[in-house]
Amino acid sequence: MRSVLDQRYPALDYLVIDGGSTDGSVDIIKRYADQLSFWVSEPDGGQTDALIKGFAGARGEIFGWLNSDDVLEPGALDEVSDFFTANPEAQAVYGDAILIDADAAPIKAKREHAFDRFILLYTYNYISQPSMFWRRGLYEAVGGLDRSFDLSMDADLWMRFAGVADIRHVRRIWSRERMHPDQKTARLRAASLAEDAAIRRRYSGKESRPVYLSKRLMARSLRIGRKLALGSYR
Repeated sequence: MRSVLDQRYPALDYLVIDGGSTDGSVDIIKRYADQLSFWVSEPDGGQTDALIKGFAGARGEIFGWLNSDDVLEPGALDEVSDFFTANPEAQAVYGDAILIDADAAPIKAKREHAFDRFILLYTYNYISQPSMFWRRGLYEAVGGLDRSFDLSMDADLWMRFAGVADIRHVRRIWSRERMHPDQKTARLRAASLAEDAAIRRRYSGKESRPVYLSKRLMARSLRIGRKLALGSYR
């Protein structure tokens, strides 16, 4: 929360949706309640349900979300605002990120290439979700998040964004994304892979395994080549 509030962004519309935590989170939220547009702590249907609830109550024109274990980089919101102001035709943009461990120590920089729908569909969701921002109108145009996804709801949303708009990329670090063995996607790896497969079927149809493996190899090769060309592995 401090990483958002300390941005001192003048037009911040900050909503906190908590699923009824009993670990002291509510006490922390109450400490900053006067700086929030809205907050609630109550049982919900999981992360996607909570996000849908939050976006439904948001009043801002630029959307994004931050999970409880990730943080924004200082000045990120000003840079996002400047991007959309300078690019009024742009509908969505993502920046890069720093991967950090459970103690917030940096692991490595996660520098990405320009958006590629094929690579996203056949490798993995390489976009750092806390570094992704989009216009309210785009979110509403695609129908928002899909409740049927509990782990890959962001990848599904990006795919639907890509169907109606260009997704831009800027080579600026906008967030720090936490990586640790107990995080949701790591604990539920099998379920995450199953949702990824469901997304591929949704947007590419049913494919034989040889066809899928061929496309996966091609997508991985494209990704590696583009990152090498950009010096993203340094």
